[in-house]
Amino acid sequence: MLMADVIRAKRDGESLEPAVIEEVIREYTDGTVPDYQMAALLMAVYLNGLDQRELPAWAGAMLHSGDVLDLSHVPGVKVDKHSTGGVGDKISIPLAPLAAACGVLVPMISGRGLGHTGGTLDKLESIPGFRTDLSVDRFVRGVTEVGACLIGQTDSLAPADRKIYALRDVTATVASIPLIAASIMSKKLAEGISSLVLDVKVGSGAFMKTTDQARELARTLVTIGEGNGVRTTALLTDMNQPIGCAVGNALEIRESIDVLRGEGPLDTTTLTVALGGVLLWLGEAASDPSDGETRIKEAMASGAGLEKFREMVAFQGGDPAVADNPDLLPAADSRMEFASPSAGFVTAVDTEKVGMAGVLLGGGRARKEDDIDPAVGFEVHARLGDEVDKGDPLVTIHYNDDARLARAQALLSSAWTLGDERPETAPLIRELITVQT
Repeated sequence: MLMADVIRAKRDGESLEPAVIEEVIREYTDGTVPDYQMAALLMAVYLNGLDQRELPAWAGAMLHSGDVLDLSHVPGVKVDKHSTGGVGDKISIPLAPLAAACGVLVPMISGRGLGHTGGTLDKLESIPGFRTDLSVDRFVRGVTEVGACLIGQTDSLAPADRKIYALRDVTATVASIPLIAASIMSKKLAEGISSLVLDVKVGSGAFMKTTDQARELARTLVTIGEGNGVRTTALLTDMNQPIGCAVGNALEIRESIDVLRGEGPLDTTTLTVALGGVLLWLGEAASDPSDGETRIKEAMASGAGLEKFREMVAFQGGDPAVADNPDLLPAADSRMEFASPSAGFVTAVDTEKVGMAGVLLGGGRARKEDDIDPAVGFEVHARLGDEVDKGDPLVTIHYNDDARLARAQALLSSAWTLGDERPETAPLIRELITVQT
């Protein structure tokens, strides 16, 4: 196989043979194919897509680039949730312990920040001592003993996706439906789960900007999951503004703890409950999504979810005291309010710009090798439909570096649009996608 010929074929819109795709993924995983050639192929896929033969071959090659967990010996139903990525999206962090407190097992392989969106692993690692680089054996122990364990891809689980995921982040090839679908499902199918709920974001802060795009991605994901024997359902949810009030790694852990206490922002709590309800239903721990929502709310109200969070944090090396004292989390040295330049109603939020402003602050990666500052980020004060006066704070910026602050401010200056009339807003949860829809 000549990699240049493969790149040329895909660049020119030709369909690659499944055997060729399998060889490319295998040789990229073992280092034979260099980053620069894979980056060129990813751009060709971004521009030309993957057809109905190529997509399962690509996803299957990534899945089988490493080990596939067999959790059949672990008693209990194994379930998971995945989001396609958003700004302020911290739902996995309260949802995993809440679901575990309701009696299902949650083996969750999560990702790092990608483009303008935050990553669950980066958020969890802002907890002092918390480790996401557990061995497979330790991961299985966490699922068995605690009921929930959240890790990154190990060397043996979907290693091709780990390499490609990092490369996509820095080559402008993130927002590709086939690449997103193959990435998500190669990780999820490697977990040994029986059920999966997907949170497919749509809007200005999502990779999918339109409902049609999000629906296509959701159906692709559901089809891959169901075709591999995993009960899979997707919710299309709104991402035209940040989720909740917190954007930034440690700040989002604080908000996750608020949700577990039943004190979180309405949208963050609503999504956690809705996704949890579907998850428990798919995992046969509830008779229907509504019953599942009731059980999630009960675990929130009783403190069972927060206690399970403490257990999970302690098992993964973190300080469980953060559940009771979030001030143990990293905090930025400085804060400043970013004020509204005029009066009016918030008619639009360019949520992608808010996410990229967080990257500029140091809360995300512009390059694969960049370190993340866990303390920086934003507290969002002005949401869609809110009325603000001139000088009212739109966000409070938490920062550690004046030069980074200036770059973030420049981007934030055009992120909020004000108008004279209160706008209509899209529903938070738009659609339910199953294999039949």
